[in-house]
Amino acid sequence: MSRNYYSEINLHIVWHTKNSLPLLNPQIKTLTHQRLKKRIIDTPGAFVHEIGGIEDHVHVAVTVAPTIAISEWIGQLKGGTSHDVNQQAGLNNKTLHWQTGYGVVSFGTRDLEWVTSYIRHQREHHARRTVHERLERIIQYE
Repeated sequence: MSRNYYSEINLHIVWHTKNSLPLLNPQIKTLTHQRLKKRIIDTPGAFVHEIGGIEDHVHVAVTVAPTIAISEWIGQLKGGTSHDVNQQAGLNNKTLHWQTGYGVVSFGTRDLEWVTSYIRHQREHHARRTVHERLERIIQYE
């Protein structure tokens, strides 16, 4: 694929912990977000705008190059992040497991501020039940 391109591929990605268990306690959540951010930054052509979520799921807003195979990349983010967290946590049993599947929605650049604000305020949205179904939807594959 040509490396000479212009693109604005903005994605909102969401996935849950295994069985939607509250595995992302404050310590694990911080570590997970740090490792996830590093993995995104280390991906050529990917830019992270925001990472957030609550105890049972993660939201990510990114801009990606058209050279990134989205489904493969999300699988690498999920697998790599859980591996990193479990290794760094130093526990013999695995602390973090992800559920199969994910949700991904594209959005226009003019909506970037709205999407990042939505991610940043996850706790409030869930407490008030003002979540946007489109950005919370997960597809699970058995």
